[in-house]
Amino acid sequence: MNGEFKRVGIVAKRGLRAAADHLDELAAWLRARRIEPVFDTDSATLTSAARETRSRDALPHDVDLVIVMGGDGTLLSMATRTAVSGRDLPILGVNFGSLGFLTETRIDELYTVLESVLKGEASFDERAMLAADAYRAREHFDSRIVLNDVVFTKAALSRIIELSVSVGAGLVTKVKADGLIVATATGSTAYNLAAGGPIVHPRADAIVLTPIAPHTLTNRPIVIPGSEVIEIRPQVVSGVEDIYVTYDGQAGYPLQPDDVVRVRRSERTLRLVKAPARSYFELLREKLKWGERGDRD
Repeated sequence: MNGEFKRVGIVAKRGLRAAADHLDELAAWLRARRIEPVFDTDSATLTSAARETRSRDALPHDVDLVIVMGGDGTLLSMATRTAVSGRDLPILGVNFGSLGFLTETRIDELYTVLESVLKGEASFDERAMLAADAYRAREHFDSRIVLNDVVFTKAALSRIIELSVSVGAGLVTKVKADGLIVATATGSTAYNLAAGGPIVHPRADAIVLTPIAPHTLTNRPIVIPGSEVIEIRPQVVSGVEDIYVTYDGQAGYPLQPDDVVRVRRSERTLRLVKAPARSYFELLREKLKWGERGDRD
């Protein structure tokens, strides 16, 4: 039944004390099936059941499945690490609290879903990711892989920023705004949604470009084919820290004049274990409270 799964990585949201008892129970459940749980070093502090530990960076190299217990932010951090490892690892996201767009399995569904994974009966979502490469003075200086988005924003006290945006070999526009979001279909329900961008089904081969509070109201979100390469050039007028780039909201840095960031679909994808009997549209209805009335007669 579990021939393909000898070691399972377990990552909990940092400081999530509510997960402690569940971590103990999960470790015992796995060991009863001759599967060794491997905790990341932070999660190991929440349980006495941890025998093997790894850093979050090292964990994807040493396990056959990753279970994330927490929220979408914790899963995003492991999605990037899994992609960087070069391994095609499935990730099972378990939510604590409100249902997540990525951590869509509830804690009371954990063992049913996990059993289906071990039996080879689980369904998976293949989610596209973005690869971003940054250049300074024409020299490559940074590479990232993200699941949700690459975001260009202004510093707290900056005025409106200007970004030159090209798709393929052609200039699209010069965006004057508080920022710009380059999102995957998966990331369309994250910052992109809050900024007024469209919801894109995760199976759609598309990339979304959404300006944040654009100076020109006709500067609207654009959905482009996933095969395109997007090039963003910050138009820095003064100072070297006016424009920041952030990756999945996890890390980032200020851009300098003449820096270039190229974003394209990554060769890596993320395999997410699907929750049982819950479609994407059911998830949308529950998260966005579609069909609910704020007041009732």
